Amino acid sequence: MEYVYAAMLLHKTGHKIDEESLNKVLHAAGITPNPARAKALVSTLEGVDIDAAIKEASVVQAAPVAAAAPAAHAGKKEEKKEEEKKNVEQAAAGLGALFG
Repeated sequence: MEYVYAAMLLHKTGHKIDEESLNKVLHAAGITPNPARAKALVSTLEGVDIDAAIKEASVVQAAPVAAAAPAAHAGKKEEKKEEEKKNVEQAAAGLGALFG
């Protein structure tokens, strides 16, 4: 997980996410980098729109909160659950591209 956090930090600060930068961030945090893990993450993130993936992840987190809200009608409640389930599944599929 620390590798993903390091990549997100690099992205947030506008730095290129490459093995060298990732290893520097990890080392600065007191973590001995594993070159194979760093290389795997960098290759997985290649071509991924990180901002879109973060946005999709926020949809996944918001869905359980929305599902807990009381619904006015039973019919609407079931429709809403199915729609939220579909949204969560779509967002999770997008996250699959980020984490392999």
